[in-house]
Amino acid sequence: MLEDVVNKVVVITGAASGIGAGHARVFGAAGVKVVCADIQADQGESVAAGVRDAGGDARFTELDVSKLDNWQAAVEDTLSHYGRLDFLVNNAGIYRPAGLVEESEEAWQHMVAINQSGVMYGMKSVIPAMLKAGGGAIVNISSLYGIIGSAGSFSYHATKGAVRLMTKAAAMEHVNDGIRVNSIHPGQIDTPILANLTPELDAAIKARIPMGRLGAPEEVARASLFLCSDMASYITGEELRVDGGWCAT
Repeated sequence: MLEDVVNKVVVITGAASGIGAGHARVFGAAGVKVVCADIQADQGESVAAGVRDAGGDARFTELDVSKLDNWQAAVEDTLSHYGRLDFLVNNAGIYRPAGLVEESEEAWQHMVAINQSGVMYGMKSVIPAMLKAGGGAIVNISSLYGIIGSAGSFSYHATKGAVRLMTKAAAMEHVNDGIRVNSIHPGQIDTPILANLTPELDAAIKARIPMGRLGAPEEVARASLFLCSDMASYITGEELRVDGGWCAT
């Protein structure tokens, strides 16, 4: 157990399923007080209840990450209930395959609103509370597709690449404030988002994984927990790949 994270408070977005739910379980088991934030209320409440059933401390707050006022309300709710906010895991995101020419303006704006603006709004909203507390840690969940390119996922690459560099910019802005900001870049993880992949793209991606299997949400979450803990006290502005060796080939 990472003792320094016990009784700290984390807000996890997109916590109703997939990688976000995995984060809620891992952080809750480590003794972190978990705020499960998501637009899907029933599923989010269920994840929070699961953390409590396992002996952790968790609650749900409804949050549309693409709306700044929602973020401000979620932060106020967290501070009102727990009295502090130590960590943020900006995990909420969407994926929709489309190439550059075929991408519609509406689909592009929707992807940017959630994957890019949502991350910016999250950091903007929690940092004042972290400054008052004397520090904190932020983990932005990007993607392997925020580092490398491929055909057929133009807007996803664009938004996840933006998350990578927003992370570094925020890290440098707050490097002397006791706030560390890092990004994680998952490869192929076993989550509901895989249902949106075409069979051809899914097969092509799996063929690239040296470990020969999909990652589990909890494997991403354990990397985030490390980055939030004092074990990573000298790490900021970093991009950590959790991809089964994909980028090593």
